[in-house]
Amino acid sequence: MSGYVLAIDQGTTSSRAMLFDAGLQVRAAAQQEFAQHYPAPGWVEHDPEDIWSSVVSCVRAVLEKAGLAARDVAAIGITNQRETTIVWGRASGRAIHNAIVWQDRRTAPLCAALREEGLESEVRRKTGLLIDPYFSATKLAWVLENVPGALARAETGALAFGTVDSFLIWRLTGGRVHATDATNAARTMLYDIRAGGWDAALCARLGVPMAMLPEVRDSAADFGMTEPGLFGGAIGIRGVAGDQQAATVGQACFQPGMLKATYGTGCFALLNTGAELVESRNRLLGTIAYQLNGAPTYALEGSIFVAGAAVQWLRDGLKLIGAAAETQALAEAADAAQEVVLVPAFTGLGAPHWSPEARGAVFGLTRNSGPAELARAALESVGYQTRDLLQAMRADWGGIGQAVLRVDGGMTASDWTMQFLADILGAPVDRPRLLETTALGVAWLAGMQAGICAGQKEFAESWSAERRFAQSMPEPERARKYARWQRAVAATLAF
Repeated sequence: MSGYVLAIDQGTTSSRAMLFDAGLQVRAAAQQEFAQHYPAPGWVEHDPEDIWSSVVSCVRAVLEKAGLAARDVAAIGITNQRETTIVWGRASGRAIHNAIVWQDRRTAPLCAALREEGLESEVRRKTGLLIDPYFSATKLAWVLENVPGALARAETGALAFGTVDSFLIWRLTGGRVHATDATNAARTMLYDIRAGGWDAALCARLGVPMAMLPEVRDSAADFGMTEPGLFGGAIGIRGVAGDQQAATVGQACFQPGMLKATYGTGCFALLNTGAELVESRNRLLGTIAYQLNGAPTYALEGSIFVAGAAVQWLRDGLKLIGAAAETQALAEAADAAQEVVLVPAFTGLGAPHWSPEARGAVFGLTRNSGPAELARAALESVGYQTRDLLQAMRADWGGIGQAVLRVDGGMTASDWTMQFLADILGAPVDRPRLLETTALGVAWLAGMQAGICAGQKEFAESWSAERRFAQSMPEPERARKYARWQRAVAATLAF
């Protein structure tokens, strides 16, 4: 059996390919950025051909770097930006409109109308989601309504819908496979995550012909073989998961009560709730963490819109720093007597507030406040927002206790930020040895399905922390700081 697994990590701003050996050690990687399109305020699109060409280029580049051929690769795993919506012709394989990206807000009026109809309780019960433009369903409805002839073609079965994983599977297999996995289906707002199937009533309300929907498979499954001409030989696609779910797998969060948080532009925290789908009373999302052997494992998910983006604001907006890495030294040098609080609601507040109208605010400024205090406030805001999520998760599901938080993403490189996170949470924070947990997770899914990687128990046992950050802040100080944050958020929402 060939000894390598190739992970395709198709993200919002770039595509990557990473090659792992059977022991899940990284052997080579390649990355390529692609253009973002903003045709109107609040609209975000990608050209699907850019996505496709960047993926193919990265796969070819990583094989060349490693000096390997297609025959050396046992399986491909695909992880992807979630919710982004593509509609394409089955005959041509070409999209009828640009991909509408998860960040796109054009369907806010439709979402408001659906809420006014009283549909949200049904959506929450079936899909675990809130009605929001974030998810795929209303994006798909927009394409069908606004692209001439699209609905008529869809009703005849001539069009296919998919999230990015489905589009890539279709293209990679030469149109032989139209499929997705349960984690991506769970983010469309059309999939009943209790019943495990597309929901006819939701599809009918949104005018979506069910003939255009992909088949839903396990996260580790047979998704077909790639066209031999693409990479010099056919390779089996054996694992698929949305990016945050793939990171959950990569962090080996397989037991109920285990937590992971990924810190990039925003932050996504997932709590494994096992076989139980928890209905959140605190505006968190219920979702599928992964699905193996036909059995879904559920999770509670909380989304923070601004994490690393707050540091980008310091760099690009205020011009206070030249590089993100400078924030740690500034935070360490900040005046401890000043307690500046930044509420980074630049694009609204995510969970558990879900206030798209909120905007950023800074509290506690004095004449002596400067770049150091703002840098510290930006880094601290990540910890405060994470505590908001974890408190909501504890309120919804009592099985967390003092769980360890496993972290990944670019911001975790900052020791200062991770120490503050542990301090304000009052819980240990583990940073793994391999930070590429999204690619690692889907590589394990594919490699395990192909029979060259260890099983779930052995994979979990192989996970190791590069460093554990233990909380050292006295409880009275932790309580006082968090209460100050809560007052700042309340003031921001009131404004």
